[in-house]
Amino acid sequence: MTRPPTAAQRRVIDAAEPVTGRLRGTPAQLAALVRHGLAFRHPRPPHDHFLTPAGHRVRESAAEAAPRPAPEPAPEAGVFAARVGGEDSAPASAAARLREVRGAWQGLLELRRMTNPGGATDRPCGWERAHLVRAAALALEAAGHPPEGPDGAGYRVRATPQPEAVAVHGPDEPTLRACAATLEGAGWQAGEYTEPRTRERYLLASPRRA
Repeated sequence: MTRPPTAAQRRVIDAAEPVTGRLRGTPAQLAALVRHGLAFRHPRPPHDHFLTPAGHRVRESAAEAAPRPAPEPAPEAGVFAARVGGEDSAPASAAARLREVRGAWQGLLELRRMTNPGGATDRPCGWERAHLVRAAALALEAAGHPPEGPDGAGYRVRATPQPEAVAVHGPDEPTLRACAATLEGAGWQAGEYTEPRTRERYLLASPRRA
């Protein structure tokens, strides 16, 4: 990159989707970001544009300079976020949600390819390690697991005091086993544990490093 992004380009970068780095902007803005190495055009339809590692660094430098938000803030309206379970409402359109989730997962795999050593896509990348709850939830939702709803069925992903680990709860053993298989296939390590006080079974999952 030969010069800093313009104010308009910076706004496009700052508005990138938090999970995937997917960009929205005019064709001229997106093309300029690609020329400067801050974005790339996905080779498969619909040929969306995503931040490169350099683009992520530009966005993160702005976030670090700004007042720090609360951990895991609720996403703004219209911004994609994986469903962690226990949300107040379900998406209005299941078909549209499925398209969003699939696009987010493909974008995350591309981010793995661009940022992991050797371009490995079989294990989580740095973004996922910094956003454990959302990363695990995206892997589960992209595989077709339903998040917990009002009836108590489905998965629920929550942070834990342990470094690089999330807890995945479910209504029964089959749900936990299915979630464990999905996370392991997505590059996580997952094991079943019992909560001593409530005797509830849950998964403890962490990103695999190699």
